[in-house]
Amino acid sequence: MSFVVDFLQALWLVTAQMAPWLLLGFLVAGLLSVYVSPRWLERHLGGKGMGPVWKASLFGVPLPLCSCGVIPVAASLRRHGASPAATTAFLLSTPQTGVDSIAVTGALMGPVFAVFRPVAALLTGIFGGGLVQLAEGREPTVTDGTDATGPPPHGSRLRAALSYGFETLPRDIVRSLLLGLALAALIAVLVPAGSLERLLGGGLVPILVMMAVGVPLYVCATGSVPLAAGFLHAGVSPGAALAFLVAGPATNAATLTTLIRVLGRRTTVIYLLAVALSAVVGGLLVDLAAGYMDLRLPFLQTGHHHDGVGWTDHLWAVLLVLVMAWACRPGRRTDQCCGADGCSDSSDQGSLERMDLDVTGMHCSHCTSSVERALRELAGVEDVTVDLAAGRATVQGRGLDADTLVAAVGSLGFQADARP
Repeated sequence: MSFVVDFLQALWLVTAQMAPWLLLGFLVAGLLSVYVSPRWLERHLGGKGMGPVWKASLFGVPLPLCSCGVIPVAASLRRHGASPAATTAFLLSTPQTGVDSIAVTGALMGPVFAVFRPVAALLTGIFGGGLVQLAEGREPTVTDGTDATGPPPHGSRLRAALSYGFETLPRDIVRSLLLGLALAALIAVLVPAGSLERLLGGGLVPILVMMAVGVPLYVCATGSVPLAAGFLHAGVSPGAALAFLVAGPATNAATLTTLIRVLGRRTTVIYLLAVALSAVVGGLLVDLAAGYMDLRLPFLQTGHHHDGVGWTDHLWAVLLVLVMAWACRPGRRTDQCCGADGCSDSSDQGSLERMDLDVTGMHCSHCTSSVERALRELAGVEDVTVDLAAGRATVQGRGLDADTLVAAVGSLGFQADARP
């Protein structure tokens, strides 16, 4: 019984510390989702040279895209003219951070980590994109595409931002976030403080170990923060914790297999090389900085009141729980039309052909929106509905061709099959 009480107490304390900053991150992420459109990104990421690489890395840092959601978005950018180097830079910098994860990093791990983490993501993207630029050595092929959906009307933008920030995004990350919180609480209860330091020692070894732990593990940028805080509590070096924060969100087994299909083996190898070098170099720099700076460690000790967690933080934690529960409520609508140009009037669909596709590999709202956009851009398509839970896309239009629909979805890295 004592273990359960200690576990729940540690879980709640970490949640209370991160709650106000995570809610703020949700709000900013919602605003970014409305005002930073795929069409806007495409205009800046096309062409040759390092300019698009710098922009792709910089644009990717604040966007709240996880390692599964960033793949179809990047594939769509590539289809609409982004260079291979810029696409790789976007793939590298985006999943490592986001406004929500940066805010949580500052709350749980202190300001130094909150600065080092986005800088590491930015430099990783620039480094990896630069390597691809050198390897390609030719002008990228630019395809012509249009954004069929467009932004929502001005009057509904705030509503769309709040819907994404406090419903769609929490629903996308809830599993990974709960896993990170639970593992952090278990580490606090079961692993004595500082024990891993005696086991792993210092220097390069713990950095390599934490990087190896992070590479195959699926964890989003926000969900990785409490887990990294737990590792710090257990005694790994600050640099090893940063290596986990770099490698964990940027890689996982499923993402790597998809990368090979979308960008090829050579670019995937460059991608992994950039992640590994950034994790090691960044970790060594953080450990070096730790000798000159006061790196505040997260509070994960149970059984004591923490001065940094006041009654307002507990209220924010209650609000966070309510937001997560609302986002994951049963029977929620996922096919709402925002009034964009791509939304069709169902009253005029009686004479349209219908084709259903089974789509595997979708994990979040960014996956479904990328599939929907790719299908809407095809000739003859007038309406698309993508069901994430069922793994199905329903297309309505005239003169539909199954092979063309399947190829459009496959270009994003998913597996699609037309239903008979």
